[in-house]
Amino acid sequence: YATPPTAEAFQAVQKRTRDYIAEKPSTDAAFDVSRSLYRYDPTPLNAVTASTEDAPEWRKETIDFDAAYGHERMQAYLYLPKSAAPPYQVVVYFPGGDAQALRTSRDLTLRSVDFIIRAGRALLYPIYKGTYERGVTISGLNDYRDITIARTKDVQRAVDLLESRGDIDRNRIGYYGVSMGAVNGVIATAIESRFNASVLLGGGLPPEPRPPEIDLINFAPRVSVPTLMINGRADFTYPLQSSQLPLFRLLPSADRKRHALFDGGHLPRYHDIIREVLDWFDRYLGPIGTS
Repeated sequence: YATPPTAEAFQAVQKRTRDYIAEKPSTDAAFDVSRSLYRYDPTPLNAVTASTEDAPEWRKETIDFDAAYGHERMQAYLYLPKSAAPPYQVVVYFPGGDAQALRTSRDLTLRSVDFIIRAGRALLYPIYKGTYERGVTISGLNDYRDITIARTKDVQRAVDLLESRGDIDRNRIGYYGVSMGAVNGVIATAIESRFNASVLLGGGLPPEPRPPEIDLINFAPRVSVPTLMINGRADFTYPLQSSQLPLFRLLPSADRKRHALFDGGHLPRYHDIIREVLDWFDRYLGPIGTS
């Protein structure tokens, strides 16, 4: 049997939990300084389609292109549905934390996201800084800040890639982040204005302090895209009262946000997720096949 936690250990956990009711977001002037860290020069993508593969329900393109920093190249997988015709609606996907531990993206599992392609929308799966082949060692909080900023630039660069293609509807672009991707999605959708809808699955405000340049409390009030949060009531990673609800309250536009709560832990049941995600994208991207 596990040893019960000591009073000192319990107090240490309490100290790591932030009081988001008492804390306030940064001023507009301070946020403008943080926002400037996410800007980059509009250099050419130099995109190359490295390979094309056919599956029964989609065509997969592997695309290499220039990142927005450090003269690096990055990769993205674009899945084009065979059940729809161009210009395609498209969803940019950001995976969970397991992508940081895996070292290859060659055989990606799509079981948590393939329903988007099957429903008739294209899916772009970028390989973000610090994930899969682009894995890095994070040595401290400043390192983590720099990685988070780089990942947000990767999201923006992914949208640049989509806008460069004639088979994508640039007015129908969604964001879908799971767990780590949901947390990063708060920053990404506050910085990137070209999204038309956003879904954050299994996210919330982190309990630990962060530098202001990547602190979600400063970004959530600046999210202007219609946002759906999907959570489990018994999530111990991002608890309902201390993490989920404070994030939802910070999101603006009461008539363009929704918090879908279900029984369960970090991620609710799969069929509940599918229904909520597809309904949200149908509402704000439009039904498949419309112009």
